[in-house]
Formats: sequence, structure tokens, C-alpha cells
Amino acid sequence: MTKTILKTTTAPVYANSADSLELKQQFDAFIAELLETSLSADALSNALCAGIDDLASVLRSRPVLEGRLIERGIAAVARCNPDLKVLTHNLRLPVSPIALQIVQMNDAENYRALTFDADSAGRKTYTPDLVILNERTNTAHIVDAKRSVYTYDRMRLDNFQNQMKAAGLGLPDFLYKEHKRLNVKEVRVVILTADNRKTDLNGGIWHISQLDHLVEVEGAGAAIASLQAEFHSQVEANWKHACEAFAQSWSLPKALPEQPEVELVEMETDYEDDQSLRDAKVMDASGNPQLIKLGFAQAPTRH
Repeated sequence: MTKTILKTTTAPVYANSADSLELKQQFDAFIAELLETSLSADALSNALCAGIDDLASVLRSRPVLEGRLIERGIAAVARCNPDLKVLTHNLRLPVSPIALQIVQMNDAENYRALTFDADSAGRKTYTPDLVILNERTNTAHIVDAKRSVYTYDRMRLDNFQNQMKAAGLGLPDFLYKEHKRLNVKEVRVVILTADNRKTDLNGGIWHISQLDHLVEVEGAGAAIASLQAEFHSQVEANWKHACEAFAQSWSLPKALPEQPEVELVEMETDYEDDQSLRDAKVMDASGNPQLIKLGFAQAPTRH
């Protein structure tokens, strides 16, 4: 009796894919641009030579640049889906005190159908990393990307999410007025975190690996993870080159100017003449050695 083994393949969940040469080229350009600012091999080498303060300043820029890279990567991956309109500029969303109070005092079911005027005069504003609008479903996502959301304590995180939701109540009017009459029927807020801690899907905290479901692009989360890994790899390579250059600059002997032979002879002659003069000082007039008194320094005498 023979067994027949059937080979099965899993069909992609989404029609659009992040596996493209164009996206890879965009990612490479993002990394090159961000590293050139302060994390290039030359910049790191100069910081090492300048001292600990300059080096600390350069190293502090790493998480900031990585956060910016993640934001750009998410926007680029989202644009792989033609149904999505990705907004990253002019996103100062109004947060009115009334909207914030409603969000803080009520469950989402009680205010999810409300909208507020987007007139932000005299009001606080919130600027998300990006807004992703699905023009097929008219659903907008307010997205904030974090390297790690768990640097926030619970109270700070709740306040931040309330601010995002309050801004969401004014988003439909904002997009209609400020972004060419874009139509929104539903607004959702989400924080994307790149760390490996536990997430809360129902609470609006998603891991970056779940980006596929947000933008409906196959391999979106894996693409961002690959982008981060490449960034880390290039930073490490630049750091290694900088350390090697710094070590080499300290280990090589300093070049001294060459001097002609005649000058060396003259210097030796001068030294011998000076030595003869010093020897002559310890001789008396008759050529006999003269005793030299040696002792401790003496305190000045009073007159």
C-alpha cells in the first residue's frame, strides 16, 4: 500500500504584498538618509575624538532616528495598498476640552457616533505619526508608532490614549476641511509598539508584527522588522569602523620633522660646550676642584 502525500500551500491573506524591490529601495534610502545625520562612521569617529559629551549626544540620537525610521517604514508599507491614503503632514488635530471630557467620562459606545468641529483656534492639538484612510471602507486610523510603549506608566498611557480618541472625534471634520474633502465614516485609534512585551489588541495597543491586518498588506510587519534589523546592522558596522579609526589614530606614532645631519652635530657640539662651562664653574682659578655646599632651603632671617 502506498501513501499519497498532498502538498498544500497557504494562500496569502491579502492581495497586496510588501515583498517588492521598490519598497526595499525606499527602505535603503530611508536608512542612508537617517544615518548620514549623526550615525555615520565619520560622525561617530569625530564624536569619539571630541570626548564623552559629544559621544553621549550622538548615541542619544539613535532611538530618535529609529523611531523616525519606523514611522517612514509604516507609511511606505501602507502605500502598497492602493485603497489606502496615507497622511503624514499637516496633522495637528484639535483636542477640545469637551471632547476630552466626553472620552474620559464615557464608554466608547456612548460617543462613537459624535463628531466635533475641527476649528482648532484656542484649543490644544495632538499630532499623530500618521493617519491611514481606507477609501474603500471610509475608515480612518489614527496611528502613533512607539519603539516601546512600556516606558509609559498606566496613567500616562491612559491619558495619551484619551487624547488620541478626543482628537479622533474631530478627525472627520478636519479631513473634510483640510484634506480635499476626504470622507470618513469611522475613526479608530491604535498605538503600534516595536518591543516584545504583551500587547492589548482590544485596548488599541498592537505589536508592529500585526501591521498586516491594519494596512491589509501581506508581510507588512515582517518588512518593518527587517527594516529595523538592517538599521541596527548598519549602525553597528559604522560603530566598528569608527572605533577602528579612533584606535588607529592613537596607536600610530606621531611623525616628527626630519632634521639634517649637520644640525644634529651642531646640537651635540653646543651641548658639549655648555657642559664644559658648567665644569669650569666648579674649578677655582688655580684649576683645583672647589667644594660645593649642599643643604636644605633656609628660612629667611628677620632683620
